[in-house]
Amino acid sequence: MGVEIIENVPLAPLTTLGIGGAARRFARVETVEQVIEALAIAGGEPVLVLGGGSNLVVRDGGWPGLAIQLAIPGVRIDDRGDHALVTARAGVPWDDFVGQMVDAKLAGVECLSGIPGLAGATPMQNVGAYGQEVADTIERVRVLDRETGALETFEPAACAFAYRTSVFKGSERWIVLEVSFCLRRSNVSAPIRYAELAKALGIADGERAPLRLVRDTVIRLRRGKGMVVDAHDPDSRSAGSFFTNPIISAAQLADVQTRVPANMPSWPAADGTTKLSAGWLIERAGFEKGTVRGNAGISGKHALALVNRGGASARELLGLAAEIQAVVKAKFGVDLVPEPVIVGRACEAEKAGKE
Repeated sequence: MGVEIIENVPLAPLTTLGIGGAARRFARVETVEQVIEALAIAGGEPVLVLGGGSNLVVRDGGWPGLAIQLAIPGVRIDDRGDHALVTARAGVPWDDFVGQMVDAKLAGVECLSGIPGLAGATPMQNVGAYGQEVADTIERVRVLDRETGALETFEPAACAFAYRTSVFKGSERWIVLEVSFCLRRSNVSAPIRYAELAKALGIADGERAPLRLVRDTVIRLRRGKGMVVDAHDPDSRSAGSFFTNPIISAAQLADVQTRVPANMPSWPAADGTTKLSAGWLIERAGFEKGTVRGNAGISGKHALALVNRGGASARELLGLAAEIQAVVKAKFGVDLVPEPVIVGRACEAEKAGKE
């Protein structure tokens, strides 16, 4: 079946934030062939590839070209003895996939329960939570190269995975079509390395727990922070964590420590760097949970989540984000980097707000 192109489609309902303008043209694709056809139809106009819209901010002026929503279904499990190679197509809802793996007694993604969005988006920002990242188990990523039109396979080293990023994030070149994970056959998790989760499970750091218990506990913890999409929870009308936790050098850490209390949370990171808590910095900068700016605000449950309180514009939300960044930078000398992808055109009101 050919691709249906629809004109002037609102993008706000296709995102978890529920803000932003319309796409000039829109197509929903369910096969690789339809992806290729849609790109051909787009020609030289800008193309926005949509997944579940859970890590996306669309500006109020909308998208000036073609928005392609990936809805390619299917999960395949290939036996590898005490492991399995599990391939999820791009349009598979991520939390459904995690639940299927837990039911199948396949360990490796259980701590990533409750995360909205689609499987195809997970390698882009190296989705992670509660001590797990998708990079821990990804064996290969199948993509369409928009520059050459070829289908290619990326091994983990070529994906350049790092904290909340990869070679795919922010790139218009590759469209992720499917992701393959190598998962361990077991009814218990890998060693739990995240203190909050271990405490909630009632185990010591480094101990294991049943997969189902880990999944249920993670979802409960996320729900308590407004991080599980729920129509009855206004704090969940967000893009998840709006800023990544800063990773700073030893020299930057020494500077920050002169400005903050001695009990600032921090964790060792790679190559002598240190990871800080963005949420802690935001609250110490004076932005309490529940802070309101017009129709946008900070979640009442989690300082890292910026929420649409009802009828918010991208101008309001991004204005609050910029205010937070400026104050944290002025007080602590730390740059906060947005985690969601921000796309589209600013409308005239948004432009005026920047002048």
